[in-house]
Amino acid sequence: MATKKKKSGSEVLSTLPFERPIEDVRNRLSELEELSARTSQDLSEEITFYQERLKRMTDEVYANLSSWNRVQVARHPERPVVTTFIDMCCEDWVELHGDRLYGDDRAIVTGFATLGHHRVLLVGHRKGRDTKERMACNFGSAHPEGYRKALLKMQLAARMGLPVVCLINTPGAYPGVGAEERGQARAIADNIHEMFGIKVPIVAVVIGEGGSGGALGIAIADKVGMMENAWYSVISPEGCASILWHSAEGREEAAEALKLTAEPMCRLGLIDEIVPEPVGGAHRDPEAAMTILKEKIMAWLDELVAVPIERVMDDRHRKFRLIASSAATLETGMNPAQTGLEPRLGVDFVAGSDLDQQRFPGNSEKSLADEPPSGSSSTPGA
Repeated sequence: MATKKKKSGSEVLSTLPFERPIEDVRNRLSELEELSARTSQDLSEEITFYQERLKRMTDEVYANLSSWNRVQVARHPERPVVTTFIDMCCEDWVELHGDRLYGDDRAIVTGFATLGHHRVLLVGHRKGRDTKERMACNFGSAHPEGYRKALLKMQLAARMGLPVVCLINTPGAYPGVGAEERGQARAIADNIHEMFGIKVPIVAVVIGEGGSGGALGIAIADKVGMMENAWYSVISPEGCASILWHSAEGREEAAEALKLTAEPMCRLGLIDEIVPEPVGGAHRDPEAAMTILKEKIMAWLDELVAVPIERVMDDRHRKFRLIASSAATLETGMNPAQTGLEPRLGVDFVAGSDLDQQRFPGNSEKSLADEPPSGSSSTPGA
């Protein structure tokens, strides 16, 4: 559990358990800087020593994070959320409300925005930035009306010819009785089905938590990325541990087994790229983290809008069909050609090889525009 610690000056930032040694050094550095400012003592040598030590410790700790540590970072109370991205990176923001069926779910935010030279529809899970807002947004756990709102606005964007950007950050869809009565599973399934037919480029990034179907409801995209300290899984580590061992105490072991962090997800071909974060996590420098995210999204959009939309949609279908093919290959050694599924650009399948021998290159520099046109290809069914 994160505890509150003083940053420099009066600003307060929560400290995660594994960050406490770093925080001790940071506090000592702050004390020396305050003492130097109040008195005439020359403490420059000591200050330099602790600055270097702080950087060295932060680099070392964050270079060796466990899967569970990254889950903790993804849940950090001060981690940037979708509204942080809107405030820092978007211009001409116009929020859109309601699903025209039931209501306006605040756990999903939708609206038009200008992102650099792109006018886009932005869809995201809204967790909130303080206790009052988090409760109003149900801590990012959306109801069926939230997913229906998202789909309705995506269909509007398609009619207007605007690309769609989805920012995923949810522990999972809300599992309450009311949500189930209003068709939670159907709403998510409809989104997954219909997003394959959205005739504009779609980009999705897991910026924090990517919990199961709640994440998938807005995650069918031409480019799928994860921030460096995000997680994306069919179940939370605590939920997995509770099912397997009847106790959440096994969450660290479960997190490792689930391979839910960005690096294994990229290696498995389940995402396209990892979006780097500042050392120390996005919560340490939200502005830098959001700038990196914005630049990556704009680069993906530049790539996608340069390709005919028919090709983009063909590749969207192929990408997700290949996920099942990848799993079959790893388990059986079967070549995807035997199943009729084409491998995605840059992925080598080696029959009979195990996970460590598979080559799933992460951030491929080759763009869709570099692929030769496939005149005989037809769009597979969703």
